[in-house]
Amino acid sequence: MLKEQLKQMGVVGAGGAGFPTYVKAGSQAEIMLANGAECEPLLHKDFEIMRHFPAQILAGMEAMMGAVGARRGMFGIKEKNRPAIDAIRPEAEKRGIELVFLGDFYPSGDEYELVYTATGRLIPPAGIPLQVGCVVNNVETLYNVHEAAEGRPVTRKFVSVSGAVRSPKSFWVPVGTPLREVLGLAGGATAPEFGVFVSGIMMGTLTFDLEQPVTKTTAGLIVLPREHYLVQRKSRPARAMAHIGKSACDQCSYCTEFCPRYLLGYEVMPHRVMRTLGFTLAGHDNWNQWAQLCCACGLCTLYACPEDLYPKEACDQAKADLKAAGIKFEQQTPVKVHPMKEARRVPLAMLRKRLKIEEYEGEAPFDAVEHEPQRVRLLLSQHVGKPASPVVSEGDEVQPGQAVAEVGEDDLGVNIHASIGGRVAAVTDSYIEIER
Repeated sequence: MLKEQLKQMGVVGAGGAGFPTYVKAGSQAEIMLANGAECEPLLHKDFEIMRHFPAQILAGMEAMMGAVGARRGMFGIKEKNRPAIDAIRPEAEKRGIELVFLGDFYPSGDEYELVYTATGRLIPPAGIPLQVGCVVNNVETLYNVHEAAEGRPVTRKFVSVSGAVRSPKSFWVPVGTPLREVLGLAGGATAPEFGVFVSGIMMGTLTFDLEQPVTKTTAGLIVLPREHYLVQRKSRPARAMAHIGKSACDQCSYCTEFCPRYLLGYEVMPHRVMRTLGFTLAGHDNWNQWAQLCCACGLCTLYACPEDLYPKEACDQAKADLKAAGIKFEQQTPVKVHPMKEARRVPLAMLRKRLKIEEYEGEAPFDAVEHEPQRVRLLLSQHVGKPASPVVSEGDEVQPGQAVAEVGEDDLGVNIHASIGGRVAAVTDSYIEIER
Protein backbone atom coordinates (compact mmCIF):
# COMPACT_ATOMS: atom_id res chain seq x y z
CA MET A 1 0.00 0.00 0.00
CA LEU A 2 1.12 3.56 -0.69
CA LYS A 3 0.71 4.53 2.97
CA GLU A 4 3.35 2.05 4.18
CA GLN A 5 5.63 2.87 1.26
CA LEU A 6 5.61 6.58 2.12
CA LYS A 7 6.59 5.90 5.73
CA GLN A 8 9.38 3.54 4.77
CA MET A 9 10.68 5.88 2.05
CA GLY A 10 10.73 8.89 4.41
CA VAL A 11 8.25 11.22 2.68
CA VAL A 12 7.23 14.32 4.67
CA GLY A 13 5.78 17.72 3.80
CA ALA A 14 8.56 19.31 1.73
CA GLY A 15 7.04 22.77 1.77
CA GLY A 16 8.26 23.35 5.32
CA ALA A 17 5.71 21.74 7.64
CA GLY A 18 7.34 18.29 7.68
CA PHE A 19 4.14 16.39 8.48
CA PRO A 20 4.52 12.68 7.59
CA THR A 21 2.71 12.20 4.28
CA TYR A 22 1.71 8.59 4.99
CA VAL A 23 -0.84 9.86 7.52
CA LYS A 24 -2.63 11.84 4.81
CA ALA A 25 -2.40 8.87 2.43
CA GLY A 26 -4.21 6.76 5.01
CA SER A 27 -7.21 9.10 5.20
CA GLN A 28 -10.31 9.37 3.02
CA ALA A 29 -11.12 12.65 1.29
CA GLU A 30 -13.34 14.02 -1.45
CA ILE A 31 -10.79 16.48 -2.89
CA MET A 32 -7.03 16.28 -3.38
CA LEU A 33 -5.36 19.71 -3.53
CA ALA A 34 -1.85 20.35 -4.83
CA ASN A 35 -0.25 23.46 -3.36
CA GLY A 36 1.92 25.22 -5.93
CA ALA A 37 1.29 28.74 -4.63
CA GLU A 38 4.78 29.46 -3.24
CA CYS A 39 4.08 32.89 -1.80
CA GLU A 40 7.25 33.51 0.27
CA PRO A 41 9.15 36.47 -1.25
CA LEU A 42 12.33 35.50 -3.15
CA LEU A 43 11.65 31.74 -2.92
CA HIS A 44 11.37 30.11 -6.34
CA LYS A 45 11.90 26.38 -5.84
CA ASP A 46 8.27 25.31 -6.36
CA PHE A 47 8.06 27.38 -9.55
CA GLU A 48 11.17 25.65 -10.90
CA ILE A 49 10.19 22.12 -9.88
CA MET A 50 6.77 22.59 -11.54
CA ARG A 51 8.46 23.80 -14.74
CA HIS A 52 10.93 20.94 -14.95
CA PHE A 53 9.25 17.93 -13.31
CA PRO A 54 5.50 18.21 -14.06
CA ALA A 55 4.99 14.54 -14.95
CA GLN A 56 6.41 13.30 -11.66
CA ILE A 57 4.39 15.82 -9.63
CA LEU A 58 1.11 14.89 -11.31
CA ALA A 59 1.88 11.17 -11.08
CA GLY A 60 2.38 11.64 -7.33
CA MET A 61 -0.86 13.56 -7.11
CA GLU A 62 -2.70 10.83 -8.97
CA ALA A 63 -1.26 8.25 -6.57
CA MET A 64 -2.45 10.28 -3.58
CA MET A 65 -5.90 10.67 -5.11
CA GLY A 66 -6.13 6.91 -5.45
CA ALA A 67 -4.96 6.37 -1.87
CA VAL A 68 -7.48 8.76 -0.30
CA GLY A 69 -10.33 7.96 -2.71
CA ALA A 70 -10.57 11.54 -3.97
CA ARG A 71 -13.16 12.06 -6.68
CA ARG A 72 -11.73 15.45 -7.58
CA GLY A 73 -8.22 16.79 -8.02
CA MET A 74 -7.41 20.53 -7.89
CA PHE A 75 -4.03 22.14 -8.53
CA GLY A 76 -3.42 25.56 -6.98
CA ILE A 77 -0.97 27.67 -8.98
CA LYS A 78 -0.39 31.40 -9.37
CA GLU A 79 -1.83 32.85 -12.55
CA LYS A 80 1.33 34.91 -13.13
CA ASN A 81 3.52 31.78 -13.38
CA ARG A 82 2.78 31.06 -17.05
CA PRO A 83 5.82 28.81 -17.74
CA ALA A 84 4.85 26.58 -14.81
CA ILE A 85 1.21 26.54 -15.91
CA ASP A 86 2.23 25.57 -19.45
CA ALA A 87 4.23 22.64 -18.05
CA ILE A 88 1.59 21.47 -15.57
CA ARG A 89 -1.54 21.89 -17.71
CA PRO A 90 -1.09 18.96 -20.16
CA GLU A 91 -0.20 16.55 -17.35
CA ALA A 92 -3.19 17.73 -15.32
CA GLU A 93 -5.59 17.48 -18.26
CA LYS A 94 -4.52 13.88 -18.93
CA ARG A 95 -5.62 13.02 -15.40
CA GLY A 96 -8.77 15.16 -15.22
CA ILE A 97 -7.24 17.48 -12.62
CA GLU A 98 -8.48 21.09 -12.50
CA LEU A 99 -6.15 24.08 -12.31
CA VAL A 100 -7.07 26.68 -9.69
CA PHE A 101 -5.52 30.04 -10.54
CA LEU A 102 -4.35 32.13 -7.61
CA GLY A 103 -3.50 35.81 -7.35
CA ASP A 104 0.00 37.01 -6.53
CA PHE A 105 -0.79 37.67 -2.87
CA TYR A 106 0.73 36.72 0.45
CA PRO A 107 -0.04 34.20 1.95
CA SER A 108 -1.98 32.48 -0.83
CA GLY A 109 -0.18 29.22 -0.01
CA ASP A 110 -1.59 29.00 3.52
CA GLU A 111 -3.70 25.83 3.43
CA TYR A 112 -6.69 27.55 5.07
CA GLU A 113 -6.51 30.20 2.34
CA LEU A 114 -5.96 27.66 -0.45
CA VAL A 115 -8.85 25.42 0.61
CA TYR A 116 -11.18 28.43 0.79
CA THR A 117 -10.07 29.80 -2.59
CA ALA A 118 -10.36 26.43 -4.33
CA THR A 119 -13.52 25.07 -2.72
CA GLY A 120 -15.25 27.89 -0.82
CA ARG A 121 -15.00 25.75 2.32
CA LEU A 122 -13.78 27.09 5.66
CA ILE A 123 -11.70 24.76 7.81
CA PRO A 124 -12.96 24.71 11.43
CA PRO A 125 -10.90 26.79 13.90
CA ALA A 126 -7.68 24.91 14.79
CA GLY A 127 -8.82 22.22 12.36
CA ILE A 128 -7.29 20.51 9.34
CA PRO A 129 -8.38 20.35 5.67
CA LEU A 130 -9.60 16.78 6.11
CA GLN A 131 -12.48 18.11 8.22
CA VAL A 132 -13.90 19.74 5.08
CA GLY A 133 -13.13 16.78 2.82
CA CYS A 134 -9.72 17.92 1.52
CA VAL A 135 -6.14 16.69 1.58
CA VAL A 136 -3.42 19.23 0.71
CA ASN A 137 0.15 18.50 -0.38
CA ASN A 138 3.00 20.71 -1.55
CA VAL A 139 4.17 20.06 -5.12
CA GLU A 140 7.63 18.81 -4.09
CA THR A 141 5.96 16.44 -1.62
CA LEU A 142 3.95 15.04 -4.54
CA TYR A 143 7.17 14.58 -6.52
CA ASN A 144 8.51 12.57 -3.57
CA VAL A 145 5.29 10.53 -3.41
CA HIS A 146 5.92 9.46 -7.01
CA GLU A 147 9.54 8.59 -6.21
CA ALA A 148 8.49 6.58 -3.14
CA ALA A 149 5.88 4.68 -5.15
CA GLU A 150 8.75 3.71 -7.47
CA GLY A 151 10.81 2.50 -4.51
CA ARG A 152 13.14 5.51 -4.22
CA PRO A 153 13.53 7.07 -0.73
CA VAL A 154 13.92 10.78 0.02
CA THR A 155 17.66 11.46 -0.16
CA ARG A 156 17.64 14.80 -2.03
CA LYS A 157 16.10 18.22 -1.47
CA PHE A 158 15.11 20.72 -4.13
CA VAL A 159 16.15 24.22 -3.04
CA SER A 160 16.43 27.71 -4.48
CA VAL A 161 19.15 30.14 -3.49
CA SER A 162 18.54 33.85 -4.01
CA GLY A 163 19.19 37.30 -2.60
CA ALA A 164 22.73 38.61 -2.29
CA VAL A 165 24.41 35.76 -4.20
CA ARG A 166 26.37 35.83 -7.46
CA SER A 167 24.24 33.32 -9.34
CA PRO A 168 20.69 32.77 -8.01
CA LYS A 169 19.49 29.31 -9.00
CA SER A 170 17.56 26.17 -8.02
CA PHE A 171 18.95 22.63 -7.83
CA TRP A 172 18.91 19.28 -6.03
CA VAL A 173 21.31 18.65 -3.16
CA PRO A 174 21.71 15.59 -0.92
CA VAL A 175 19.89 15.90 2.40
CA GLY A 176 22.46 16.78 5.05
CA THR A 177 24.59 19.01 2.82
CA PRO A 178 26.08 21.99 4.77
CA LEU A 179 24.58 25.38 3.91
CA ARG A 180 28.09 26.62 3.09
CA GLU A 181 28.26 24.24 0.12
CA VAL A 182 24.74 25.11 -1.00
CA LEU A 183 25.69 28.79 -1.13
CA GLY A 184 28.82 27.86 -3.04
CA LEU A 185 26.71 26.26 -5.78
CA ALA A 186 25.09 29.69 -6.28
CA GLY A 187 28.46 31.40 -6.56
CA GLY A 188 28.64 32.47 -2.93
CA ALA A 189 27.45 35.64 -1.22
CA THR A 190 28.11 39.07 -2.72
CA ALA A 191 28.35 40.67 0.75
CA PRO A 192 31.36 40.13 3.04
CA GLU A 193 29.08 39.67 6.06
CA PHE A 194 25.60 38.27 5.70
CA GLY A 195 22.73 36.35 7.23
CA VAL A 196 20.84 33.45 5.68
CA PHE A 197 17.07 33.10 5.91
CA VAL A 198 16.33 29.38 5.74
CA SER A 199 12.97 28.54 4.10
CA GLY A 200 11.78 32.13 3.83
CA ILE A 201 11.94 35.65 5.17
CA MET A 202 8.39 35.61 6.51
CA MET A 203 8.11 32.16 8.09
CA GLY A 204 11.65 30.84 7.98
CA THR A 205 14.55 31.23 10.39
CA LEU A 206 17.65 33.42 10.29
CA THR A 207 21.02 31.74 10.72
CA PHE A 208 24.69 32.66 10.56
CA ASP A 209 25.77 29.02 10.97
CA LEU A 210 26.84 27.80 7.55
CA GLU A 211 27.59 24.32 8.84
CA GLN A 212 23.86 23.84 9.47
CA PRO A 213 22.61 20.98 7.24
CA VAL A 214 19.88 20.89 4.64
CA THR A 215 16.86 18.91 5.86
CA LYS A 216 13.80 17.44 4.15
CA THR A 217 11.93 20.68 4.91
CA THR A 218 14.53 23.23 3.77
CA ALA A 219 12.66 25.16 1.07
CA GLY A 220 15.51 27.45 0.09
CA LEU A 221 18.08 30.00 1.20
CA ILE A 222 17.79 33.78 0.99
CA VAL A 223 21.04 35.66 1.59
CA LEU A 224 20.96 39.28 2.76
CA PRO A 225 23.80 41.59 3.87
CA ARG A 226 24.38 41.69 7.62
CA GLU A 227 23.40 45.37 7.74
CA HIS A 228 20.08 44.77 5.95
CA TYR A 229 16.97 45.95 7.77
CA LEU A 230 15.52 42.41 7.95
CA VAL A 231 18.68 40.81 9.34
CA GLN A 232 18.95 43.52 11.99
CA ARG A 233 15.29 43.11 13.01
CA LYS A 234 15.42 39.32 13.18
CA SER A 235 18.66 39.38 15.18
CA ARG A 236 17.12 41.16 18.17
CA PRO A 237 16.67 39.01 21.27
CA ALA A 238 13.11 38.14 22.27
CA ARG A 239 13.38 40.24 25.42
CA ALA A 240 14.17 43.34 23.34
CA MET A 241 11.28 42.64 20.96
CA ALA A 242 8.85 42.43 23.90
CA HIS A 243 10.30 45.53 25.57
CA ILE A 244 9.87 47.58 22.37
CA GLY A 245 6.29 46.38 21.98
CA LYS A 246 5.44 47.12 25.60
CA SER A 247 6.66 50.69 25.31
CA ALA A 248 5.53 51.61 21.80
CA CYS A 249 2.34 49.74 20.79
CA ASP A 250 -0.48 52.28 20.47
CA GLN A 251 -3.18 49.69 19.70
CA CYS A 252 -3.82 50.92 16.14
CA SER A 253 -5.00 47.34 15.33
CA TYR A 254 -3.47 47.32 11.82
CA CYS A 255 -1.85 43.98 12.68
CA THR A 256 -5.29 42.47 13.22
CA GLU A 257 -6.97 44.23 10.29
CA PHE A 258 -4.42 42.75 7.86
CA CYS A 259 -4.24 39.29 9.46
CA PRO A 260 -5.18 36.68 6.81
CA ARG A 261 -6.75 34.34 9.35
CA TYR A 262 -8.76 37.17 10.95
CA LEU A 263 -10.04 38.14 7.49
CA LEU A 264 -11.12 34.54 6.90
CA GLY A 265 -13.22 34.73 10.07
CA TYR A 266 -10.96 33.22 12.72
CA GLU A 267 -10.52 34.89 16.11
CA VAL A 268 -6.90 35.96 15.74
CA MET A 269 -6.24 39.42 17.14
CA PRO A 270 -2.53 40.30 17.41
CA HIS A 271 -3.23 43.80 18.72
CA ARG A 272 -4.95 42.30 21.75
CA VAL A 273 -2.04 39.94 22.27
CA MET A 274 0.25 42.99 22.24
CA ARG A 275 -1.71 44.37 25.21
CA THR A 276 -0.50 41.36 27.16
CA LEU A 277 3.03 42.76 27.17
CA GLY A 278 1.96 45.42 29.64
CA PHE A 279 -0.36 43.25 31.74
CA THR A 280 -0.05 40.93 34.71
CA LEU A 281 -0.46 37.16 34.56
CA ALA A 282 -4.25 37.68 34.64
CA GLY A 283 -3.87 39.60 31.41
CA HIS A 284 -2.00 36.67 29.89
CA ASP A 285 -4.96 34.42 30.61
CA ASN A 286 -7.31 36.92 28.98
CA TRP A 287 -5.48 38.16 25.95
CA ASN A 288 -2.95 35.56 24.92
CA GLN A 289 -5.78 33.32 23.81
CA TRP A 290 -6.31 35.57 20.80
CA ALA A 291 -3.03 34.15 19.44
CA GLN A 292 -3.97 30.48 19.45
CA LEU A 293 -5.27 30.39 15.87
CA CYS A 294 -2.37 32.46 14.43
CA CYS A 295 -0.65 30.79 11.44
CA ALA A 296 2.66 32.66 12.06
CA CYS A 297 2.73 34.09 8.53
CA GLY A 298 4.54 37.19 9.82
CA LEU A 299 2.43 39.70 7.89
CA CYS A 300 1.55 41.61 11.07
CA THR A 301 5.19 42.08 12.08
CA LEU A 302 6.80 42.66 8.69
CA TYR A 303 4.07 44.50 6.78
CA ALA A 304 1.09 45.77 8.76
CA CYS A 305 2.65 47.37 11.85
CA PRO A 306 3.48 51.05 11.16
CA GLU A 307 5.90 51.13 14.09
CA ASP A 308 7.96 48.05 13.17
CA LEU A 309 6.90 46.15 16.30
CA TYR A 310 6.69 42.38 16.76
CA PRO A 311 3.06 41.15 17.07
CA LYS A 312 3.88 37.82 15.38
CA GLU A 313 6.59 37.11 17.94
CA ALA A 314 4.19 38.09 20.74
CA CYS A 315 1.72 35.56 19.32
CA ASP A 316 4.44 32.90 19.17
CA GLN A 317 5.21 33.45 22.86
CA ALA A 318 1.52 33.51 23.73
CA LYS A 319 0.96 30.13 22.05
CA ALA A 320 3.92 28.67 23.92
CA ASP A 321 2.61 30.05 27.23
CA LEU A 322 -0.86 28.64 26.60
CA LYS A 323 0.52 25.22 25.73
CA ALA A 324 2.67 25.18 28.85
CA ALA A 325 -0.34 26.15 30.96
CA GLY A 326 -2.56 23.53 29.36
CA ILE A 327 -4.99 26.18 28.11
CA LYS A 328 -6.81 25.47 24.86
CA PHE A 329 -8.73 28.27 23.20
CA GLU A 330 -11.95 27.34 21.40
CA GLN A 331 -13.63 29.84 19.10
CA GLN A 332 -17.24 30.33 20.10
CA THR A 333 -18.48 32.31 17.11
CA PRO A 334 -19.06 30.77 13.67
CA VAL A 335 -16.35 31.32 11.07
CA LYS A 336 -17.51 34.06 8.72
CA VAL A 337 -15.37 35.73 6.05
CA HIS A 338 -14.72 39.42 6.71
CA PRO A 339 -16.44 41.70 4.14
CA MET A 340 -13.13 43.51 3.53
CA LYS A 341 -11.09 40.35 2.96
CA GLU A 342 -10.45 40.83 -0.76
CA ALA A 343 -9.70 44.54 -0.39
CA ARG A 344 -7.02 43.89 2.23
CA ARG A 345 -5.01 41.26 0.37
CA VAL A 346 -1.29 42.02 0.23
CA PRO A 347 0.33 41.85 -3.23
CA LEU A 348 3.82 40.31 -3.30
CA ALA A 349 5.18 43.41 -5.05
CA MET A 350 4.03 45.62 -2.17
CA LEU A 351 5.38 43.17 0.39
CA ARG A 352 8.81 43.07 -1.28
CA LYS A 353 8.87 46.87 -1.31
CA ARG A 354 7.99 47.03 2.38
CA LEU A 355 10.73 44.47 3.13
CA LYS A 356 13.30 46.45 1.12
CA ILE A 357 14.20 43.44 -1.02
CA GLU A 358 12.89 44.49 -4.44
CA GLU A 359 16.46 44.71 -5.78
CA TYR A 360 16.90 40.97 -5.19
CA GLU A 361 13.77 39.83 -7.01
CA GLY A 362 14.57 37.78 -10.11
CA GLU A 363 14.67 34.26 -11.50
CA ALA A 364 16.45 31.34 -9.85
CA PRO A 365 16.67 28.99 -12.88
CA PHE A 366 17.06 25.24 -12.45
CA ASP A 367 20.60 23.88 -12.70
CA ALA A 368 20.96 20.12 -13.10
CA VAL A 369 24.24 20.14 -11.15
CA GLU A 370 25.08 16.88 -9.34
CA HIS A 371 26.63 17.98 -6.07
CA GLU A 372 28.62 15.36 -4.16
CA PRO A 373 29.43 16.56 -0.63
CA GLN A 374 32.26 14.84 1.21
CA ARG A 375 30.25 14.77 4.43
CA VAL A 376 26.55 15.02 5.32
CA ARG A 377 24.80 15.42 8.65
CA LEU A 378 21.38 13.76 8.80
CA LEU A 379 19.21 15.12 11.59
CA LEU A 380 17.10 12.45 13.28
CA SER A 381 14.21 14.89 13.68
CA GLN A 382 13.35 16.33 10.25
CA HIS A 383 9.61 15.87 10.58
CA VAL A 384 6.62 16.27 12.85
CA GLY A 385 6.44 13.44 15.37
CA LYS A 386 8.98 11.18 17.00
CA PRO A 387 12.64 11.41 15.91
CA ALA A 388 13.98 8.39 14.06
CA SER A 389 16.31 6.03 15.95
CA PRO A 390 19.70 5.12 14.44
CA VAL A 391 20.05 1.59 13.05
CA VAL A 392 23.73 2.02 12.15
CA SER A 393 26.86 2.47 14.25
CA GLU A 394 29.99 4.53 13.89
CA GLY A 395 32.33 2.91 11.37
CA ASP A 396 29.59 1.13 9.38
CA GLU A 397 29.70 1.34 5.60
CA VAL A 398 26.43 2.52 4.04
CA GLN A 399 25.06 2.84 0.53
CA PRO A 400 23.01 5.75 -0.89
CA GLY A 401 19.33 5.20 -0.08
CA GLN A 402 20.01 2.79 2.78
CA ALA A 403 17.87 3.33 5.90
CA VAL A 404 20.12 4.63 8.68
CA ALA A 405 17.42 5.60 11.18
CA GLU A 406 13.91 4.23 11.61
CA VAL A 407 10.70 4.86 13.56
CA GLY A 408 8.46 2.27 15.16
CA GLU A 409 5.48 0.88 13.31
CA ASP A 410 3.04 2.75 15.57
CA ASP A 411 5.10 5.94 15.96
CA LEU A 412 4.31 9.16 14.12
CA GLY A 413 7.41 9.75 11.99
CA VAL A 414 9.35 8.43 9.00
CA ASN A 415 12.64 6.72 8.24
CA ILE A 416 15.86 8.56 7.41
CA HIS A 417 18.10 7.35 4.57
CA ALA A 418 21.75 7.81 3.65
CA SER A 419 22.01 10.57 1.06
CA ILE A 420 25.55 9.57 0.07
CA GLY A 421 27.52 6.35 0.24
CA GLY A 422 30.43 6.07 2.65
CA ARG A 423 31.36 5.47 6.28
CA VAL A 424 29.29 6.45 9.31
CA ALA A 425 31.55 9.00 11.02
CA ALA A 426 29.34 9.83 14.01
CA VAL A 427 26.08 8.78 15.65
CA THR A 428 24.59 11.05 18.32
CA ASP A 429 21.20 11.61 19.94
CA SER A 430 20.34 14.20 17.29
CA TYR A 431 22.16 13.30 14.07
CA ILE A 432 24.13 10.78 12.00
CA GLU A 433 27.17 11.92 10.04
CA ILE A 434 28.35 10.10 6.95
CA GLU A 435 31.60 10.83 5.15
CA ARG A 436 32.22 9.78 1.57
